Amino acid sequence: MKKSRILFASLAGSVIEWYDFYLYGTATGLVFSTLYFPSHDPSISLLLAFLTFGAGYAARPLGSIIFGHMGDRIGRKASLIFTLIGMGGSSMLIGVLPTYAQVGLLAPILLVALRLIQGIALGGEWGGAILLATEYAPKGLRGLYGSIPQMGVPIGLVTGSFSLTLISYLTTDSQFMAWGWRIPFLLSGILIALAIWVRSGIEETPAFKKEKEIGNIAAVPIVETFRKDWKNVLRAIGLKVGDGFFNVFSMSYLLVFATVYLGYSRDTALTALTIGCATMLVSIPVFGYLSDYIGRKLIYIGGLVFMFLLVVPYFSVIDEGAGWLYLMQAIMLGVLWGAIFATQGTLFSELFPANVRYTGLSVGYQVAAAIAGFGPIMWGAMAESFGPSPWVFGGFMMAGLTLSIVLSVFMPGSEKRVINRNLNQKEKAAVQR
Repeated sequence: MKKSRILFASLAGSVIEWYDFYLYGTATGLVFSTLYFPSHDPSISLLLAFLTFGAGYAARPLGSIIFGHMGDRIGRKASLIFTLIGMGGSSMLIGVLPTYAQVGLLAPILLVALRLIQGIALGGEWGGAILLATEYAPKGLRGLYGSIPQMGVPIGLVTGSFSLTLISYLTTDSQFMAWGWRIPFLLSGILIALAIWVRSGIEETPAFKKEKEIGNIAAVPIVETFRKDWKNVLRAIGLKVGDGFFNVFSMSYLLVFATVYLGYSRDTALTALTIGCATMLVSIPVFGYLSDYIGRKLIYIGGLVFMFLLVVPYFSVIDEGAGWLYLMQAIMLGVLWGAIFATQGTLFSELFPANVRYTGLSVGYQVAAAIAGFGPIMWGAMAESFGPSPWVFGGFMMAGLTLSIVLSVFMPGSEKRVINRNLNQKEKAAVQR
C-alpha cells in the first residue's frame, strides 16, 4: 500500500477531528455562553460555557480506554472509523441543537452530552492516527511519519476558527446568532464522510497484523497495560502535563485572555493564533525528520527547557503590542511547542509494546490532556484575582514544565526501548512456535 495514502489518511482524519473539537472551543465564547447558558452576569455565562469545553477534555480518557480496547483487540482501522463517526455525528447534532430560549434547561444538558461524545471520540482518534502513521513507517523514518498526523491540530484549529469568523463576516450579528454559527458544524458531516471514505480503503497496520498472527492479543488491553506498563502510563502523563497547559492556553484560552484582559481585538488575537499555527506547519515535519537522526529525547527536552525559560517573558511582553504577541506566538507555539508535539506521538508510542500500544499511548496522553483541559477555569479565577500577571501565569506553567523536564531527563532513549521490545516479542513468538 502506498505510504502517501497512509499518511493522508492519518492526517485527514486528524484534521477533521480537531476541526470539530476546536470549532466548539471557538463557539464557546461567541455563541454558547449566550444561547445556552444565559445569565445576568456575562462572566458567569462564560464560566459555565468553558465548563462544557473542559468536559470534552475530561471525556477523552474514557475514549482512550474504549477505542484503545478496540484498536488493540480488533484493529487500528476499525477504531479510527468509529472515532470519526462519533465526532461527526455529535458535531452535526450540535448544529441543529435548540437553544435555551427554545427548550430551557434541556438545551445545555444536550450540549454537554454532545460535547462529551466529542471528547470520547477524540480520545481514541489521536493514538490511532499516530499508530496508523508510525506502524507503517519505513525504517529510520518513524519520527517523520509520526509527526504528520500532529499537523492535524494546527490545521484543524485554524479551519475551525476561520470558518466561524468567515460566517460572522458574511452575516449580520442577529443572523450569525440565529443560524449562521450552525453552518460550520453542519459542514463537518461532509468532511467526516470524506475521511471515512479515505480510511476505509486502507489496510490494517503491519504491527497489528504481526501481533494477531502470533496470537499476542491482550484479552483486556487496559488491564494488561496497567499490569505491566503502569509506570510508562504515569510517565506519559507527566511528560505531557507540562506542555499540555501551555498548549491549551495558547490555542484556546488565548482568545479570551488577549481580548478580555489585554484589550486586543478579536481579529488581533485570532491573527496571533493563526501565525503560531502556520509556524507549526513548518516546524512539526522538520523536527519530526530531525528526530530520526539526533533522537527524539534530545528534541523533546530542548523544547521543554526553552519553553520553561521563556514562559515568563512570554506573558511579560505579549501585552506590549500586537507585534510582540505575534512574535511570541510564533516562537512559543510555533517553534517550541511544535518541537515538543512533533516528537510526542512517536515518543509515547515507543513506550509500549504493540499488543497494548493503542491503549497505553492513548490513556497516558489523554489523562494529561484532561487535566490541562480545565486550565481555562483556573486561569479565569487567576485573572480575576491577580490580573494578567506574568509571574502568576508564567509560574503556573513553569510548575508543570518542571515535572515534564525531570521525567524526560531520566527517561531512557526511546529508540533503544523499541529494539528491546522487538527482541522480547521475537523470543516470545519463538517459544510459542
